Amino acid sequence: MTELSQKDIYSPPMRAIHGILCVEIAMVFYAVQDAMMKSLLETYSVWMLIFFRALVSVIILSPIILWLGAPYRILTPLWPIHAVRGALFAIAFALFYAAFPFMGLAEVVTIFFSAPLFTAILAALWLKETIGPHRAGALIVGFIGILIAMNPTGDSFTWVALLPLGTAVMYAVSQVLARIIGDRETTLTVGLHTLFFSGLAILPFGWLVAQIVGGNPEFRHLDFNFFSQFWAGWDILIFMGAIGMVGYVLLGRAYQVAPASLIAPFDYTYLPIAVALGYFLFDEVPPQTTILGMGLIILSGLYLGYREIRALRKTEEPAIVAETTFVPGNPLPAQVTDEYEAPDQPGSR
Repeated sequence: MTELSQKDIYSPPMRAIHGILCVEIAMVFYAVQDAMMKSLLETYSVWMLIFFRALVSVIILSPIILWLGAPYRILTPLWPIHAVRGALFAIAFALFYAAFPFMGLAEVVTIFFSAPLFTAILAALWLKETIGPHRAGALIVGFIGILIAMNPTGDSFTWVALLPLGTAVMYAVSQVLARIIGDRETTLTVGLHTLFFSGLAILPFGWLVAQIVGGNPEFRHLDFNFFSQFWAGWDILIFMGAIGMVGYVLLGRAYQVAPASLIAPFDYTYLPIAVALGYFLFDEVPPQTTILGMGLIILSGLYLGYREIRALRKTEEPAIVAETTFVPGNPLPAQVTDEYEAPDQPGSR
């Protein structure tokens, strides 16, 4: 009876349900984390929040990796690539969160979700991946969505809208680097090193920016009054970092137990969750241009992911697909496979 029940638990339908639940809970955690970021920026600097999110995540991840053992590892010969990804990650999300005091939550995340479009273009230029007519059409639709969401000709347009766009570009570069890493690293190792190096990189970058804009009350969230802020609210900083870490683990688990072709579309549920949080917590009503642009970006991203996974099925080679996992703050793409592979025993992964 026990053997039958375990087979039922690890059957494809149950693992699909497991994966969907994990990704949906992860999206809620990520959206809550970003809403907390937006709220905390009234008190804390961007640099403080990003640094302690990385610190808490590394503290949680390191013992997990040590406990799991091979093939997971703390030390890696690929650390230079991880260091570059970490620096890109730090700067990208500094731009992302720096836009929060000036823009609505939904507007910022909508522009950021254009990252898969830039990833596809950079992969074609850098890795010589082919962009056929189907993907080219999806890219055109997606970039039209970006223009509509940013509404550069509208009266409400501000240069701050370029910040999340810069985030999308830098995030895309980091995801192309992840493709170069490929399956030579586990996703946990990639995540640990990206977070570790992002925590290191954010300190000098934050200090430099603070020297440039310091003293301007409009940019007080970019000040570098670091340690005084920490002692004023270390508990909430740790809590926020833990929320992001749980979301990261759940998202990784979702892609581990279920096919990427099933899980990837659920990443986009982050957007309506962010819209709802912006409305209920900050009284933000996104303009119609943002909603329309969001719809086009979602359609474009979903189709790009579909074409990527379809190509992988033809080659039967698992690969890292940056276009399917790119929620804000997530340091790694998922390793795509369309096979259900049950763990050796419950809780073994």
